[in-house]
Amino acid sequence: MAKPTVVIWDVGNVIVRWNPRTLYSKIFPDPVERDRFLGHVCTMAWHTPTDAGLSFDDNCAALAAEHPRHHDAIWAWKHRWGEMFSGAIPETEAAIAALNARGLKQYALTNMSHETEAATFAMSPAFGLLDGRIVSGREAMMKPDAAIFELTCARFGFAPAEALFVDDSAHNIEAAQALGFRTHHFTDPAALQPALEALGLL
Repeated sequence: MAKPTVVIWDVGNVIVRWNPRTLYSKIFPDPVERDRFLGHVCTMAWHTPTDAGLSFDDNCAALAAEHPRHHDAIWAWKHRWGEMFSGAIPETEAAIAALNARGLKQYALTNMSHETEAATFAMSPAFGLLDGRIVSGREAMMKPDAAIFELTCARFGFAPAEALFVDDSAHNIEAAQALGFRTHHFTDPAALQPALEALGLL
């Protein structure tokens, strides 16, 4: 099998570290209270529609109406979004730079609100080395749906078999594999370079 000629990168927890607990540990120092809030109020299921295009204002307002006691903490999800990040992942930045030096085409494919896109893609110089990006909030479709993978291929002009897809979500990896992508499930930054070397990319 020929080595990939394209690399597709997820963003959150692949290129930059993102975790709501990074913010909410400041708001709820008590871990039990913090877990209760993130498990029952600002849940990932509640957040997901913003990645599909719903505005932060609409999503936060609806939830704050249901949980008025947590009004300020809910709105922090929008107003203090940047505090959920804790920097770029050096191993990924180095890999993107090395692949760029070798002339490989690289793209981002991310579930992300269009409202946070600009700030997130300013967090690392590695983003400037990518050849394009697909952001779910702009396309009104999300991983792991096949449609967003197919859109990525069509927009940037490659077949799934030509690409390596890197993501930290097992569901997204499985979806990409079903479509014919080669994949790397990103769980340990130290494993990235050996995986790229094994494919002949580095």
